Amino acid sequence: MTRPVFVSSLVIAMALSASACAESETGETEISETAEAAVASEAVQAAELTPAEIAAANAPEEAWRTVNPENLLRIATPIGDIWVELVPEFAPNHVERMRFLAREGYYDFKVWHRVIDDFMAQGGGALDNPNAAPNTPTLQAEFQVRRNPNEIVVEEITERFVNDRSNRTRQPAGYWNGFVVGTQPAAAAAIMGDGQVDSWLPHCPGAAAMARTNDPNSANGQFYIVRGEAEHLNTQYTVWGQTRVGLDVVRNIEVGTLGQGFGFSPTFIESIDVAADLDDAPTVQVMDTASPTFAAYLDSLRNGDGVLPDLCDITMPVRVTN
Repeated sequence: MTRPVFVSSLVIAMALSASACAESETGETEISETAEAAVASEAVQAAELTPAEIAAANAPEEAWRTVNPENLLRIATPIGDIWVELVPEFAPNHVERMRFLAREGYYDFKVWHRVIDDFMAQGGGALDNPNAAPNTPTLQAEFQVRRNPNEIVVEEITERFVNDRSNRTRQPAGYWNGFVVGTQPAAAAAIMGDGQVDSWLPHCPGAAAMARTNDPNSANGQFYIVRGEAEHLNTQYTVWGQTRVGLDVVRNIEVGTLGQGFGFSPTFIESIDVAADLDDAPTVQVMDTASPTFAAYLDSLRNGDGVLPDLCDITMPVRVTN
């Protein structure tokens, strides 16, 4: 998935502060909305922000999609919180499992027991048993979903490998609701018996997926979050969510594997909670990838030949308010 960017109220405060200063210097009691927006925009530009942060700070309200709190997990750790948006449209059974285990308190004081730098952080093991699993049935794989292109509309922007090691077929890729999606061409639905096409969520940085054994249908409670390159897992492991805030935390989880070598002190998972159950959960908003604002943002990232960076390398604008 595309990497998220956290845009806090500080950016807005900086802009408003600059606006107030401009008003004070002119001696006027009012400043027009147009002038205020211009001053705020200049303040944002001057703050040396990334293109995604600038796009987020300047985006109009209608450019934002608010994440449903029922589809938002907070993974609390001693080094910071990770906020993951669930995607039931692509992995309904895995999403329901994550909600259930979170609400049961299963993950409380489990650990990130297998963490490989530039690859992924796997969590859900116990400090005294890295193979710990809940007493729940294993899950059928949801590596891909059959998608009706008229119901889940993916804008096909580019082409990329299905799997860069095991399936180097090039298929379209684009966005749906702020998620990067790989897919068979929507036009292929016309020749399919069910009018649908195969679609999947790639293992871009921040993707949250379920661990398993060699049995494709063995996922249960252990999961991982991609912190580097993992696209050789595409369509072979079920991706059930995307990190919206806290990828920096994921990348700072202690590296190592329980039971292998000495001196590894794993980072704890203090708890996993569904945002809908929290009294103090922030509002997380993702830029609407079907909006003109996002289209303009993508255009700003094209090189001189009009080519976009790989979709996994594009930072997704995210806004968080308390």
